[in-house]
Amino acid sequence: MKADITPRQLEIIEAAGRLITEDGYAKLTTKRLAERMQFSEAALYRHFASKEAILVRMIEQLTASVQERMMEVAEREELPEPRLRAMFESHFSYFKAHPEYLMAIFATNFMEPSPAGDRAIKELMEVMRQHLRAVIGEGQESGTFNRAIPIDMLVHIVMGTFRLHMLQWRISGRGFDITRKGSSLMDAVITLIGAKR
Repeated sequence: MKADITPRQLEIIEAAGRLITEDGYAKLTTKRLAERMQFSEAALYRHFASKEAILVRMIEQLTASVQERMMEVAEREELPEPRLRAMFESHFSYFKAHPEYLMAIFATNFMEPSPAGDRAIKELMEVMRQHLRAVIGEGQESGTFNRAIPIDMLVHIVMGTFRLHMLQWRISGRGFDITRKGSSLMDAVITLIGAKR
């Protein structure tokens, strides 16, 4: 599921991501972006129709990255508990290195209602859900994770916990170690969803 993108488009979304990270989505304008890229707004519009289109492409890129990274984790980690931990370690490392993609996710809250933006976020959530459903389902079958709670509820709990952690990191100005605090949070989540011994 690689997002189809040209090198120039990638350069533009990376520059847009840096602007969003520095000043927030509201201050991202095509004029500022073109200045940052050192070319005209007209040249920018040859690659993207709007700043919304840039944001949607960023989310599509993130979705492709999630799919690729989660498949790598699944190949590397056979057992459910280590795989679940590795999935989130991968996310924490990725967002630490590329905070602009996290900013893009939260920027969709400030966009005008957008079918394209909604589709992109829905696809991202679905990819996350599929991978979580697989690992939690295997964990339930093996007796590692709680079988008394339906799988979709456990997925919801885990996804919601992750989203809140990422939101706290963003609003703190990335003011804490996302990986270390995230690891402690994953310990708590695994204890919470673990099978009663």
